[in-house]
Amino acid sequence: MNPSEVAVIGAGPAGLMAAETLAAAGVPVTVFDRMPSPGRKLLIAGGGGLNLTHSEPLERFVTRYGPARARLEPALSAFPPAALTAWAEALGQPVFIGSSGRIFPRALKASPLLRAWLARLAGQGVTLRPRHRWEGWDEAGALHLASPDGPLALRPAATLLALGGASWPRLGSDGAWTRFFPGEVAPLRPANCGFLCLWSDIFRRRFEGQPLKRVALEFRGERVRGEALVTAAGLEGGALYALSAALREAIIAEGHATPSLDLRPDDPPEILAARLDGPRGGLSFSNHLRRAGLPPIAIGLVQEALHAGATQPLSRLVKALPLRLIGTAPIERAISTAGGLRWEAVDEHLMLRSRPGTFLAGEMLDWEAPTGGYLLQACFSTGVAAARGILRHLGG
Repeated sequence: MNPSEVAVIGAGPAGLMAAETLAAAGVPVTVFDRMPSPGRKLLIAGGGGLNLTHSEPLERFVTRYGPARARLEPALSAFPPAALTAWAEALGQPVFIGSSGRIFPRALKASPLLRAWLARLAGQGVTLRPRHRWEGWDEAGALHLASPDGPLALRPAATLLALGGASWPRLGSDGAWTRFFPGEVAPLRPANCGFLCLWSDIFRRRFEGQPLKRVALEFRGERVRGEALVTAAGLEGGALYALSAALREAIIAEGHATPSLDLRPDDPPEILAARLDGPRGGLSFSNHLRRAGLPPIAIGLVQEALHAGATQPLSRLVKALPLRLIGTAPIERAISTAGGLRWEAVDEHLMLRSRPGTFLAGEMLDWEAPTGGYLLQACFSTGVAAARGILRHLGG
């Protein structure tokens, strides 16, 4: 590695975008990754359509990042959703806006985009070095990597770390990097994750793996419509992901969280009351609930709540069924990660204060966001921002 070259550690969206930005400015770049091939998490994310970003106005978009907004907003403004969609289309991947405002490539998968991107990087002279695990710095301050040919000690002109969080570790993001930053990392926690419930054996056996469609979930004044999936241990799915940060923090603080689940969000309460709160006549309990349009899985949830001691009238229970969540699903199953390197550890150019010339991007930084395009957008935007910080550091 020549002394003018920049080392990028991590071949996910943030690292590859940083490499492209640097190479476009004429800086030689080598990208190292511990996996056999680049962009593995991107490929898996693309299995469901590859939600690149979102079409909502930027002033609304930036609010999705909560406490990290102030630190992320400069990067998001400098490389906003419009820039990301233009970038994808320049790679021959036209995009479209879905009914929810989310933006997807028309191919609805990541593989064509990644192939075109890697071809562009190769044309720019970017070198990819797979099966290289970063193992911190040696005593002399050089980068230490384990490679198929043995240990390497490198002294690049600058370094960009983009090693991800700790979700989906089999794809490369295992969070092992945290040990190299003692005292500088907010604990990694699951985000956009499932939650644990104490199902009865009967409910679990009957409904595990079944979807709960067209429902609404509410917690502490925030209401989200969507879907969920019953798991052996609890629930997961988009309706929970949107509230996962608040639910997780409540569980950490109080040991549990109890959002309310509206099983018939389109039905007015008075209509349900007329159908459900009167005499059942000769109908069984299940058939009585079916008369209000509830599918078997929703009926099962109502029965779970009643067995747990709920005393509300049936119509109220259907509109606001209490879900007692007692924990988060393991971080390995989460879509993304909260926590990471604390913002005070980097300057406004994303350079590590304790190691000048070392920059960070992507999920290594302490931020989280809901699904909907916000995750990938921030990874791409911080990759660009860190690369521009490196160019500034190098005097370019």
